[in-house]
Amino acid sequence: MAYTVINFKTKKALKEAVAYWHDYNKLDVDARVKMSKERGGIAQDIRAYQPRLGPDLSNYTGSVCIESPHYPAAHTWYAACQMKDGVIIKVK
Repeated sequence: MAYTVINFKTKKALKEAVAYWHDYNKLDVDARVKMSKERGGIAQDIRAYQPRLGPDLSNYTGSVCIESPHYPAAHTWYAACQMKDGVIIKVK
């Protein structure tokens, strides 16, 4: 199991962040500035890591299972995700 770099409290928040990143990347520079002002922040790619032994996910392409919130809090949700070049591109 892996964690996202950002400690999302809900799966919905993770899905929204991934969708925001995809929408942001489709725009030109002026539209990106406008979108950042409207949503109150710059979009960033969502990455994952494994805190224990396991493969390095910085350039990973494939499926990964995410659990959150981060330890020591009790995990309240899990998600199957697709990654490409170390970035989460889809959340199931």
